[in-house]
Amino acid sequence: MPLQKIFAQLNCTNMERSTLWFTRIFGRSPDASPMAGLNEWHHAGNAGFQLVKNEHNAGHGCMTLIVDDITSELGRIHGVGIETGETSTGDIATIAQMRDPDGNVIVLAEPNT
Repeated sequence: MPLQKIFAQLNCTNMERSTLWFTRIFGRSPDASPMAGLNEWHHAGNAGFQLVKNEHNAGHGCMTLIVDDITSELGRIHGVGIETGETSTGDIATIAQMRDPDGNVIVLAEPNT
């Protein structure tokens, strides 16, 4: 199955509140709102994120964002008022976790070199 693009998706209870939160995480507004209850951020040409209003499934998801420099990203994220857990380093990556307004887990990961 050759893929042209892949989207991660998380569900939310309040689209406006969650859109503002993810706008702070990504540092920009959504790239598209293709239908009511759906906002999209497009990343690196072949990846993206979809935020979907779905009260029933909100708060049960997890998404990992691979970054080049976790220290810089954490500084930026903390600077816009988002709290994260402690940074930990494992065999493969350094990670930090946070929760969106509905409780979905967002993991930042910088691969170890």
